[in-house]
Amino acid sequence: MKALVCVKRVIDYNVKIRVKTDKSGVETENVKMSMNPFDEIAVEEAVRMKEKSQVSEIIVLSVGSDKSQETIRSGLAMGGDRGILIKTENDQVEPLNVAKIIKYICDKEKPDLIILGKQAIDDDCNQTGQMLATLLGIPQATFASELKKNEDNTIDVTREVDGGLETIRVGIPCVITTDLRLNEPRYASLPNIMKAKQKKIELIEIDELGIDIKRRLEILEVNEPPERKPGIKVENVESLVDKLKNEAKVL
Repeated sequence: MKALVCVKRVIDYNVKIRVKTDKSGVETENVKMSMNPFDEIAVEEAVRMKEKSQVSEIIVLSVGSDKSQETIRSGLAMGGDRGILIKTENDQVEPLNVAKIIKYICDKEKPDLIILGKQAIDDDCNQTGQMLATLLGIPQATFASELKKNEDNTIDVTREVDGGLETIRVGIPCVITTDLRLNEPRYASLPNIMKAKQKKIELIEIDELGIDIKRRLEILEVNEPPERKPGIKVENVESLVDKLKNEAKVL
């Protein structure tokens, strides 16, 4: 079974985000970048399935600039077999366009399993996996917190919903998007990092795909969230209850 794992290069989650002075976006120059944390979980799950002999090959796919090769190398160091980079002028491609690009690669590679992070932490769109499944016309299982492959070529996916845990069964091929509780991604060892440098990354120019990737969304303005007002200290429980009841109106 062949697995295609999609990864995105984003600002590292430990970095404090700074908005550009013209409010056109966030600063990315001289900022530490890394793999989207949800995508790390997707790579880890594919590697674990390969270690169980459930997956024979792992392809790591990314869409973005040349610098996205570093992100693909991180996935290869974790256990991916080869990489594919769809080169664009920047890393900010709209979810629908990303889904179209992934579909193009799926038509070419014929993977049995497509795994993505449920969302990217830079835009929080949470749309690509669902759009991809629709374009491919195959089942999808989103927000996966547990996977179990069955002998009849199906996968049981446990997902967190408002009412608790829901387990669904999907046939292969399928699209799965990963949630934080699915696993704990491993740290790549130094030998694996060195081996990853020798693994193949296929570079494909976006213009070669012949698909419509016109932008359909326009960012009008980006603003930092308002600063939180400082808290106050109350003298006793009665004052706390009074403020919660009459000022905050939560009681």
